[in-house]
Amino acid sequence: MNCILLGPPGAGKGTQAKNIVKSFNMLHFSTGDMLRKAKKFDEIINKLLLTGQLVPDKVVIDIIKRRLERDDIKKGFLLDGFPRNLRQAEQLDLMLKSKNVRINKVFLIDIGFEEVINRIAGRRVCECGASYNIIAVPPKKNGICDCCGANLVQRNDDREESVVRDRFAIYKRQTEPLIEYYNKTGLLVEIDGLKDEKAVFKQISMYIL
Repeated sequence: MNCILLGPPGAGKGTQAKNIVKSFNMLHFSTGDMLRKAKKFDEIINKLLLTGQLVPDKVVIDIIKRRLERDDIKKGFLLDGFPRNLRQAEQLDLMLKSKNVRINKVFLIDIGFEEVINRIAGRRVCECGASYNIIAVPPKKNGICDCCGANLVQRNDDREESVVRDRFAIYKRQTEPLIEYYNKTGLLVEIDGLKDEKAVFKQISMYIL
């Protein structure tokens, strides 16, 4: 089964992605993880990520295209953070059609702006890719990553409410057409993201075969 995970910043996509791939033995294609790896040797991507700006479509599409060319996608995969807009969705359709592969479900984890602010203010991340929330999902030891023992940090684009507001506005502007696109295909499943982690995962699990 092949799925897409959508939602605003702070919706818990990363947490639910881990739950999904672990429980259903799916590959996890996270554009966030892919871009964090790419920034180590690409100064432009590094600068864009540090300032909270979106990476150009062409860069993201090329990264996803290279990953989808591997034969292991037959195992089933979860796309997390892609597509972000209608152009990316259309390009994804073309990529998958050429490989005779299709998307089965698109999950939209829905939360409002105030909840986005509350969650992102408490978010802490590690260079290894692990993510925490000091209130909802705290590390076992304050400020230390459970996975690798490194110090946790707050991303620059998580610090200022104005920056978060801008990111949410971009999300709404770009994603609403995307939601309509997948709704018309009958693939979209709306998930109540205000519930706790287990309840959100339970909603998603009902639709994964």
